Amino acid sequence: MTSPTAAASAYASISGLMGGAAGGVQSPLAAPKGGGFGDMLEQAISGFAEQGRQTDAKAMEAISGKGDVVDVVTAVAESELALDTLVSVRDKVIAAYEEIMRMPI
Repeated sequence: MTSPTAAASAYASISGLMGGAAGGVQSPLAAPKGGGFGDMLEQAISGFAEQGRQTDAKAMEAISGKGDVVDVVTAVAESELALDTLVSVRDKVIAAYEEIMRMPI
């Protein structure tokens, strides 16, 4: 019986012998391009934090008399939308985790 690693390495060696004629098929053991779910989640959270900082800065400008009230209202609405999106993603992740935990072994 062959292991998945042995099969993957055999596939990679055959693919190398064929000169990559497989049309750019990626090895199953290779890292996915563009990062994974964790990277995407980290970027989304850091984007949300940056949105909050921008909203705070615009609010402080408005308080000091240098900013426009319309800009502050727009920034607050964008922050609220970002927060709603973040909460929705969190709820979906928790629901997926709970579904996985209910799966029989």
